Amino acid sequence: MQQDITQIRNGMYQAGYICDDKTATTLFLAEALHKPILVEGPAGVGKTAIAQAFSRMKGLPLIRLQCYEGIDESKALYEWDYKRQLLHIQAVANQTIDVKEVEKDIFSDHFLLRRPLLTAISCPTPTVLLIDEIDKVDFEFEAMLLELLSEFQVTIPEFGTVKAEHLPFVFLTSNATRELSEALKRRCLYLYLDFPVQELEEQILLLKIPEIPQQLAGQIASVVRKIRQVQLKKLPSIAESIDWGRSLISLGKDDLDVETTLRTLNILAKYKDDLHKLDQMVQTQKNLNFQPVLGSSLSTGSTPVPEAKSSEAPSKPALTMKTIEKYYKNKK
Repeated sequence: MQQDITQIRNGMYQAGYICDDKTATTLFLAEALHKPILVEGPAGVGKTAIAQAFSRMKGLPLIRLQCYEGIDESKALYEWDYKRQLLHIQAVANQTIDVKEVEKDIFSDHFLLRRPLLTAISCPTPTVLLIDEIDKVDFEFEAMLLELLSEFQVTIPEFGTVKAEHLPFVFLTSNATRELSEALKRRCLYLYLDFPVQELEEQILLLKIPEIPQQLAGQIASVVRKIRQVQLKKLPSIAESIDWGRSLISLGKDDLDVETTLRTLNILAKYKDDLHKLDQMVQTQKNLNFQPVLGSSLSTGSTPVPEAKSSEAPSKPALTMKTIEKYYKNKK
């Protein structure tokens, strides 16, 4: 079993996603038990990315349902093509055809519009189904999902029951803006993703931005970690860390300095008050130690970001699975 979990970690890494043993174990169990995975955590920690990477690792198509407030089964599950049904009825109106035969025709697969959920379970090959931001839907929609998640089938009153020939791999993501029902949670394996520790975020930057110097990646990971300790309206996500790294590379930077940080804080901060607070923090110090200003909740015990000792960036060692495994062994 441990060998299978290691293979999943290696496969996810090759697909562009670094996961720890707990995440790899959850993926292994979801496949072994044919259970959906409910992935919960703050926005921007890689909940959607884990399903996308799993899809690439398995070489399976990804079918995504983006949830939003007010979504119903006509947008998520199925809908009848009413216009074509009406045209069909008009076409046979002058013909001597039994009414039951007409009803049978208009409620056939020919007039059925398959939305993401129905598409996933009726696909002739395995798929990865991503139900993104499930916490935005109402309880009625959750109830509709229960049959799908437990039996992998959907009942359409006019058509019958559609049962999956090949069980899809199902991922549900939630930003925890509301509590999900116990019935839904009971049908899923639960995985909580938090912001990565500094060392792991540095490894993510090195993986996602191959051209970034290791020193710069370490500085970005250190500064972003300190920023996340501040009371902001929105904390910078992993995606924004990557955007910041790419922006610094585009500006020709291989080392992080105060002036560049001030000019690029808008990549990390998405609200005026957050930007103003971070701007003050950077301007009240001579380096990027990010000591707190008055009223800030930032810890004073944070380790300062290392300053460059030379104008040349050190060569970046190759990022391999051995590097990742060594990190996790040291972490234990």
